[in-house]
Amino acid sequence: MTRTTPQTLSHNPGGRVAPAAVYEIAPGLGHFTDDVLFGEVWKRGELCARDRSFVTVAALISTGKFAQIRSHVRRALDNGIKAEEIGEVITHLAFYSGWPNAMSAVAEVKTVFDELEIGPIACSEAARIELEATAEAARAGAVNAHVAPTSPLLAELTNRVLFGDLWQRPELAPRDRSLVTMAALIAIGQPEQLPFHANRAMDNGLTRAEIGEAAAHLGFYVGWPRSMSAVPVLEKVFTARGEQTGAQPPAECDLRIVRCQPDEGLAGPDAYFTGQVRISTRFQADAPARIGGATVSFSAGARTAWHTHPLGQTLYIVSGKGWVQKEGGSIEEVGPGDIVSIPPHLRHWHGASATEPMVHFAVAEALDGSSVIWMEKVTDKEYRAGLASRQ
Repeated sequence: MTRTTPQTLSHNPGGRVAPAAVYEIAPGLGHFTDDVLFGEVWKRGELCARDRSFVTVAALISTGKFAQIRSHVRRALDNGIKAEEIGEVITHLAFYSGWPNAMSAVAEVKTVFDELEIGPIACSEAARIELEATAEAARAGAVNAHVAPTSPLLAELTNRVLFGDLWQRPELAPRDRSLVTMAALIAIGQPEQLPFHANRAMDNGLTRAEIGEAAAHLGFYVGWPRSMSAVPVLEKVFTARGEQTGAQPPAECDLRIVRCQPDEGLAGPDAYFTGQVRISTRFQADAPARIGGATVSFSAGARTAWHTHPLGQTLYIVSGKGWVQKEGGSIEEVGPGDIVSIPPHLRHWHGASATEPMVHFAVAEALDGSSVIWMEKVTDKEYRAGLASRQ
């Protein structure tokens, strides 16, 4: 669509967004474009203009509607999306709608950037986004169980590149990356992929109302059938999360019990743990609550990597003998019934003692979808130094 600017108003009487040719050929389309799409939908506060631009640009790229990209990239810049974020949307969608669409989008966006004297774009030097460890362990476990037997390479690339690299890039906030992903999945008619990404989106801060509004917005850009096909899938996700839908009682009025499964649990990811570690009974509270946690079992000598928590963490020691250390401090020994309160942003590690295993229940709140920032592993030398200090 032609972007409404002082230069285009003379061609679009009355400040219309639709070009004059639309009124000459399809006056009804002109009416719905100006009065409904831009006169009503784009002005709704349920989804801010910046988010609507993310959704629209994602839909155009993923469906190959390249003739419309330039005007909406300009609108996106006007709505507060940064040039590097637009570049990262293209990068992200290469994985979700294919390299040809992404490469074609680059050519169109470069024309806009050249006109506005933007670029070249450089990769961000910000710290990489650390994904929540227990959720990643569950996701990787599912990929290894259901994808690897048929396509080992696809499983390996999913774990190493898609989630081990792309989803950790700081050029897009987790919430925005989830919004773009959901928009693309609805746009290309892949509702079976929505449950995982809708849950991930809500964990990353998108609300039920915002997701519903995005689905409605997409109806104008990818057609009503694809938006309507997404609705029952999203409804099941909201219901499963205990969100309030229709005449259903409010989630806070419901009692929910997650029964213990004796054989449940996944191995702690090698990137974040040393030794034999098992993560089980993971939970995540429903929005607007941000709290989550899990039971973590460490064999003797096993421990976490160095890490911090944006909103802090609380550990309850269930059994065994454990060690915890903050950076620059001495190792503290903990046992059954002890509670460890870890302040926000304090660099630390915790795990079992050198001679006995340990089980703790960990609880933390998420900030912008992230409850932990992982760093380098605790080396054997650092751990032995702690052992020496205990003797």
